[in-house]
Amino acid sequence: MVVLRWIIGRIILFFDFIFSPKRVKRAEDEQEKVNASTQHLSLYQLPACPFCVKVRRAMKRDNLQIELRNINQKPEFREELITQGGKRTVPCLRIEDNNQVTWLYESSDIVNYLEQFVPEKAA
Repeated sequence: MVVLRWIIGRIILFFDFIFSPKRVKRAEDEQEKVNASTQHLSLYQLPACPFCVKVRRAMKRDNLQIELRNINQKPEFREELITQGGKRTVPCLRIEDNNQVTWLYESSDIVNYLEQFVPEKAA
Protein backbone atom coordinates (compact mmCIF):
# COMPACT_ATOMS: atom_id res chain seq x y z
CA MET A 1 0.00 0.00 0.00
CA VAL A 2 2.86 2.39 0.81
CA VAL A 3 4.46 1.75 -2.57
CA LEU A 4 1.15 2.32 -4.37
CA ARG A 5 0.63 5.61 -2.53
CA TRP A 6 4.15 6.69 -3.40
CA ILE A 7 3.62 5.91 -7.10
CA ILE A 8 0.27 7.70 -7.24
CA GLY A 9 1.78 10.67 -5.40
CA ARG A 10 4.58 10.95 -7.96
CA ILE A 11 2.04 10.79 -10.79
CA ILE A 12 0.02 13.59 -9.17
CA LEU A 13 3.14 15.75 -8.77
CA PHE A 14 4.22 15.05 -12.36
CA PHE A 15 0.88 16.14 -13.83
CA ASP A 16 0.75 19.14 -11.50
CA PHE A 17 4.17 20.19 -12.82
CA ILE A 18 3.27 19.63 -16.48
CA PHE A 19 -0.12 21.36 -16.35
CA SER A 20 0.75 24.06 -13.83
CA PRO A 21 -1.39 27.21 -14.24
CA LYS A 22 0.15 30.56 -15.14
CA ARG A 23 0.22 33.27 -12.50
CA VAL A 24 -1.92 36.33 -13.01
CA LYS A 25 0.22 39.44 -13.51
CA ARG A 26 -0.53 42.55 -11.48
CA ALA A 27 1.07 45.91 -11.00
CA GLU A 28 3.74 45.79 -8.30
CA ASP A 29 1.83 47.99 -5.84
CA GLU A 30 -1.35 45.97 -6.34
CA GLN A 31 0.54 42.71 -5.79
CA GLU A 32 2.03 44.13 -2.58
CA LYS A 33 -1.50 44.89 -1.32
CA VAL A 34 -2.58 41.32 -2.10
CA ASN A 35 0.51 39.94 -0.34
CA ALA A 36 -0.18 42.09 2.71
CA SER A 37 -3.79 40.87 2.86
CA THR A 38 -2.72 37.20 2.84
CA GLN A 39 0.22 37.36 5.25
CA HIS A 40 -1.99 36.14 8.12
CA LEU A 41 -2.71 32.85 6.30
CA SER A 42 -0.87 29.51 6.41
CA LEU A 43 -1.70 26.35 4.47
CA TYR A 44 -1.00 23.03 6.18
CA GLN A 45 -0.50 20.54 3.38
CA LEU A 46 1.23 17.53 1.87
CA PRO A 47 2.95 17.86 -1.51
CA ALA A 48 1.32 14.85 -3.21
CA CYS A 49 -2.18 15.19 -1.73
CA PRO A 50 -4.59 15.82 -4.64
CA PHE A 51 -6.75 18.16 -2.57
CA CYS A 52 -3.68 20.15 -1.50
CA VAL A 53 -2.62 20.33 -5.16
CA LYS A 54 -6.04 21.81 -5.96
CA VAL A 55 -5.55 24.59 -3.38
CA ARG A 56 -1.93 25.28 -4.39
CA ARG A 57 -2.98 25.52 -8.07
CA ALA A 58 -5.62 28.11 -7.14
CA MET A 59 -3.02 30.01 -5.12
CA LYS A 60 -0.58 29.98 -8.02
CA ARG A 61 -3.23 30.93 -10.61
CA ASP A 62 -4.34 33.90 -8.48
CA ASN A 63 -0.74 34.75 -7.47
CA LEU A 64 -1.44 34.52 -3.74
CA GLN A 65 1.63 34.32 -1.50
CA ILE A 66 0.63 32.09 1.41
CA GLU A 67 3.01 30.22 3.69
CA LEU A 68 3.01 26.48 2.98
CA ARG A 69 3.50 24.16 5.94
CA ASN A 70 4.35 20.58 5.01
CA ILE A 71 3.17 18.44 7.94
CA ASN A 72 5.44 15.52 6.99
CA GLN A 73 8.55 17.66 6.72
CA LYS A 74 8.24 19.40 10.09
CA PRO A 75 6.73 17.53 13.04
CA GLU A 76 5.95 20.83 14.79
CA PHE A 77 3.56 21.76 11.96
CA ARG A 78 1.80 18.38 12.29
CA GLU A 79 1.51 18.77 16.08
CA GLU A 80 0.23 22.34 15.72
CA LEU A 81 -2.41 21.17 13.23
CA ILE A 82 -3.56 18.37 15.52
CA THR A 83 -3.53 20.25 18.81
CA GLN A 84 -4.89 23.58 17.60
CA GLY A 85 -6.84 22.57 14.49
CA GLY A 86 -8.32 19.47 16.06
CA LYS A 87 -7.45 16.87 13.43
CA ARG A 88 -4.66 15.72 11.11
CA THR A 89 -6.46 16.48 7.87
CA VAL A 90 -4.98 18.41 4.98
CA PRO A 91 -5.38 20.79 3.32
CA CYS A 92 -6.13 23.11 6.20
CA LEU A 93 -5.94 26.88 6.04
CA ARG A 94 -4.96 28.63 9.27
CA ILE A 95 -6.57 32.07 9.37
CA GLU A 96 -5.32 34.48 12.02
CA ASP A 97 -7.51 37.54 12.37
CA ASN A 98 -7.30 39.97 15.31
CA ASN A 99 -5.42 37.38 17.43
CA GLN A 100 -8.21 34.86 16.79
CA VAL A 101 -7.31 31.70 14.87
CA THR A 102 -9.74 29.84 12.61
CA TRP A 103 -8.98 26.53 10.91
CA LEU A 104 -10.62 25.96 7.53
CA TYR A 105 -10.67 22.44 6.11
CA GLU A 106 -12.00 21.18 2.75
CA SER A 107 -10.21 22.23 -0.42
CA SER A 108 -13.28 23.75 -2.11
CA ASP A 109 -14.04 25.89 0.95
CA ILE A 110 -10.43 27.05 1.07
CA VAL A 111 -10.41 27.97 -2.64
CA ASN A 112 -13.70 29.87 -2.22
CA TYR A 113 -12.30 31.70 0.82
CA LEU A 114 -9.12 32.68 -1.04
CA GLU A 115 -11.12 34.26 -3.88
CA GLN A 116 -11.88 37.25 -1.66
CA PHE A 117 -8.19 38.21 -1.82
CA VAL A 118 -8.14 38.39 -5.63
CA PRO A 119 -8.87 42.00 -6.65
CA GLU A 120 -10.39 41.06 -10.02
CA LYS A 121 -12.85 38.62 -8.39
CA ALA A 122 -13.58 40.69 -5.30
CA ALA A 123 -14.83 43.66 -7.31
